[in-house]
Amino acid sequence: MKQSLLLAAIVILGLGILYACTELKRSKPILPLSEYERMIAGRLDADYVGTETCLAACHAHDRIRAAFDASTMGRQLRRESGLPLVDCESCHGPGSLAIKGITRELVEENKRKGIKTECNYETLIDIKNLPAVAKSLICLKCHSGNATFNLHEWNSGVHAVNDVSCSDCHRIHAGPDLKVKPKETAAMCLECHQDIAAYFKMPSRHPVAEGKVYCTDCHNPHGTTTEKLLRADSVKETCTRCHGEKEGPYLYEHADLTDDCTNCHMPHGSPNNNLLAVREPFLCLQCHQSHRINTATGESKTPALKGFFFTRCTNCHSQIHGTDIPSPGGKGRFIQ
Repeated sequence: MKQSLLLAAIVILGLGILYACTELKRSKPILPLSEYERMIAGRLDADYVGTETCLAACHAHDRIRAAFDASTMGRQLRRESGLPLVDCESCHGPGSLAIKGITRELVEENKRKGIKTECNYETLIDIKNLPAVAKSLICLKCHSGNATFNLHEWNSGVHAVNDVSCSDCHRIHAGPDLKVKPKETAAMCLECHQDIAAYFKMPSRHPVAEGKVYCTDCHNPHGTTTEKLLRADSVKETCTRCHGEKEGPYLYEHADLTDDCTNCHMPHGSPNNNLLAVREPFLCLQCHQSHRINTATGESKTPALKGFFFTRCTNCHSQIHGTDIPSPGGKGRFIQ
């Protein structure tokens, strides 16, 4: 009997310790989020008044409301949606002081006079002057807690580390579509990545300027566990999403170069054909010794090639990425 009670006590104690450890691991604010927003705004005397009060007081005549109502976040503001996830004060902080003294009657009177009624923005969170990390946290407090899985790597991504915030790319009040359209990504990305913009002026390049390839086809701007924000797990997997004929596997593969296409190719643009990092034959000669295709007198060793002089290795070794067919000599020479 004593042993049973002792065993039961140990089990209960173990469950209690396990529960306590679980609670310690759980991420939760010490204070409600609304209190943090008050502190960020620097006005602890402000109160939350609700979206309808904010919009009725000063934005009823503004096109911002029309665009926002049509957006995904705006639809969540509606009472009938049953999803009170987002409102004006979720981003801008408590708004009682911002609309103090503003009534519907004042708004209508100013509207008849052609005067735009505005909030006292100085009492709200000064979003424009917040550090990039704080700006992003305003968005991430909702977007990292829902089904937006591509944002779970944001904080460890190169953009976050380099003080890029969500609002640097997304214009929240610009219209109903908060996403950046694929055809607009190049212009947006190249504003910062000027070095990459130069590559897209090269003779051999990916057709980004023509709108046939987008930056987001290869890169995930919201963060990944891979280098260069690649969407796939490796360079080769990223490239072969489009260049499937180069993927293999082949009986004769091009050694360890099959793992990284950038050993030979420049991904954004190159002055050489086929995005090559160095022109042939010098690219191949970095790893391979040269060999003669002519005799000492200048005649071709192969009668069929008599009179020809080749400067490109791929004139003969055309299947340079890999092949399943052996060469005439029985070895993998990537000839056919």
